[in-house]
Amino acid sequence: MPLYLGLSQWSHPAWPGQLLSKGLKTGEHLADYSGVFNTVEGNTSFYGVPDTASLRRWDNQTPDAFRFTFKFPSSISHRGQLAENTAAALDFINQLAPLHHKLGLLMLQLPGTTGPEQLDGLDRLLATLPPSFNYGVEVRHPAFFAKGEAERRLNRLLIRHGANRIIMDSRPVFSCPPDTPALLEAQSKKPRVPVHIIGTGASPVVRFIGHPDPARNSSFWKPWLPHINHWLKQDKAVYLFVHTADNRQAPDLAARLAQTLGHPLAEFPGRHQAGQGQLF
Repeated sequence: MPLYLGLSQWSHPAWPGQLLSKGLKTGEHLADYSGVFNTVEGNTSFYGVPDTASLRRWDNQTPDAFRFTFKFPSSISHRGQLAENTAAALDFINQLAPLHHKLGLLMLQLPGTTGPEQLDGLDRLLATLPPSFNYGVEVRHPAFFAKGEAERRLNRLLIRHGANRIIMDSRPVFSCPPDTPALLEAQSKKPRVPVHIIGTGASPVVRFIGHPDPARNSSFWKPWLPHINHWLKQDKAVYLFVHTADNRQAPDLAARLAQTLGHPLAEFPGRHQAGQGQLF
């Protein structure tokens, strides 16, 4: 099974001339991005459901092997009771129909306020979702990291449904005092939760939040290598999403991590474009 490696977005103001070619319209960035990465963490759907025209355009801009991962809208994951949001979750999946053939994961990112009292609702929601798609669940409530009955119950629930427990590794951005505005913002927004490495489904998901200083990431990344390689040898499709404090350095960090895994990335279109220009 492949390693799916991507970022949390396919466009960033700092990426033209680096990851992306210069001179492109924002709507053309996805084509460049998907020539390097084979998945993306689709955060836009968390704030609003993409329209059909956008979904069809994204399909046309990406190769057949590319996989989109979309987050369930916040209206499903962050409002009300999970058991009451099953109809909205099904409507969301139906809206994604133009990209059903390229869906890698549908991600349910739960807030830190969603604790053990909503496990029955999570159970009902997952039981309602179409089994033909792959799901990931990210939790942030402290009880799910305490290695007690609540966490064991969560893990058993996810295993029963074949849903993947999303693993967040935010240790790098909290490894030193914030000395830049980007790092200060990241520490104020990113969850600081323990790293519990477990594969509850067929597609383990790792979200690695790197430090802007490349040297600070190595000690946190190296322990991941045997786990990811083990999952790949088990024929599991591993999803690795790479972030940095403000994501300016995310493409370069992803390239370094890919190299250590023996899955080097293609040359960045923006740098290839610059190299061509230097020839003339």
